[in-house]
Amino acid sequence: MARILYHGMLAVAAALAGGPVVASDAVAEALRARIEQLRAAPGTSVDGARIASRSLIPEFYERRGMRPAWTRPEQARALLELIEASTAHGLDPDDYHAPALRWFRDAPAPSHAGSIAQRELLLTDALIRLAYHLHFGKVSPRELYPGWNFTRSLGAIDPPEALEAMLAAPRLEDAVERFAPQLPAYRQLREALARLRAIDARGGWPQLPPGPSLKPGQRHARVAALRERLVAGNELASGADSDETFFDTVLEAAMRRFQARHGLEADGVVGRHTLQALNVGVAERIDQVRVNLERLRWVAQDLAGDYLIVDTAGFTARLFLDGRLVWSSRTVVGRPYRETPVFRANLRYLVLNPSWEVPPTILREDILPRLARDPGYLARNHMQVVDAARRPVNAERLRWTRYRAGGFPYQIVQAPGDDNPLGKIKFMLPNPHAVYLHDTPAQRLFERNDRAFSSGCIRLERAFELAVLLLDDAVEWSAQEVQAAIATGETHTLSVKRQVPVLILYFTAEGDGEGGVRFRPDLYGRDASVLAGLRAPFRFAPVDRRRAR
Repeated sequence: MARILYHGMLAVAAALAGGPVVASDAVAEALRARIEQLRAAPGTSVDGARIASRSLIPEFYERRGMRPAWTRPEQARALLELIEASTAHGLDPDDYHAPALRWFRDAPAPSHAGSIAQRELLLTDALIRLAYHLHFGKVSPRELYPGWNFTRSLGAIDPPEALEAMLAAPRLEDAVERFAPQLPAYRQLREALARLRAIDARGGWPQLPPGPSLKPGQRHARVAALRERLVAGNELASGADSDETFFDTVLEAAMRRFQARHGLEADGVVGRHTLQALNVGVAERIDQVRVNLERLRWVAQDLAGDYLIVDTAGFTARLFLDGRLVWSSRTVVGRPYRETPVFRANLRYLVLNPSWEVPPTILREDILPRLARDPGYLARNHMQVVDAARRPVNAERLRWTRYRAGGFPYQIVQAPGDDNPLGKIKFMLPNPHAVYLHDTPAQRLFERNDRAFSSGCIRLERAFELAVLLLDDAVEWSAQEVQAAIATGETHTLSVKRQVPVLILYFTAEGDGEGGVRFRPDLYGRDASVLAGLRAPFRFAPVDRRRAR
């Protein structure tokens, strides 16, 4: 009886949809045949559209007893609308069978069981593809960063059950959107993308002609072009009463805001670097936002609870406790030829008054060549040569020139002190890259806009405040107690109560929380590979189906 009622319901649904009634047994048989083909033959396609989900689709329909899932016409319409709207996430509708689904939408309802089965597979594969990209991103970060170790897991989600729940939801739109990152940073970048696309639809912004620097208070024909550029980019309100060729205070304020949002010195002067930023086309800025939306999809699962995020392209570090921002600092990061890597590690302990063990790269490329020219460098910088057992080695007996090309069998250590490059505090997060966070005596570098001066490790402007927050012990390790321990000059290793994950990331665009967007130079040239991946044909990247950590 239940089977008869189910068949009758399918017939009624098909009649209400305006389509012919097709025997459900025939549709189930057609689905079974196509699914067996899908399991057996990679590259199975429907009207030229390749079905990518070769394992989930069979499992989904087998659990359903080969019953069709797309029995409500509004579901298919909602899915196509979601696919068309995927551009708002910086994604490409063609990755989700948009051309084929548009054809199905405009064509008469299929009357043959085989055609209905094909439409089923196409719709289900499109939904899986879209949810997958919203949750994990399109590009595989592991292919760009071999040591990638961020959470990339389905956690407790059972994929067939999740698919069933989406299709049973009152609104497919709400169910699918929940797979995208639910982060303010992601929402802000989506809003920025919409604004940039609106500017692009109006024709974009003009290029500013080359020429000498433009300065506030000047009168010049190129000022009119500068004003036009800022108005077109919504950086400056159009003013009918303005003297178009005069660089007035209103234009200067707009220029300073533009520079601050583009990682430039906010002096109001249109010099070489500012001119370059002004002349980046709107299409390139759209791509830059798309790239950074993708980066947020990669790491959204780790941006919750307690975490410390270091944005190397933005030269910033921010500590979140229970999801709330409690500390931020300017940073100094690796030079372009000694990049700070992207990775995740837990902060375990900190060291007060640390000694500095010269890292192998700095030893080989900097210190040993310098010692070959100037053996007195060690004594002047309070450095000592030690062996593997940390026993002192007589540096005067070493022939430094012999080690420039060959291996150096010892370690060079600099004692704690005011000139120690690690400053007064080192934060340890064990990782295969030998990267850590630390204080620095070179505080003047934090005043620079471009702060890529290190050999890979991360220098913090406000290291002391971070140490107190992570120790999280107002009695034994209050701010006064930490200062007193540092004042002794003795080295102390302290376990931190807040063993937060440290996320070393790279973002060249982010929302500013005020409706605008901040763009940064692509310090390490990493945007192009992400953009190429977004433009590449669709394919699934491996996902850990185990419970997320």
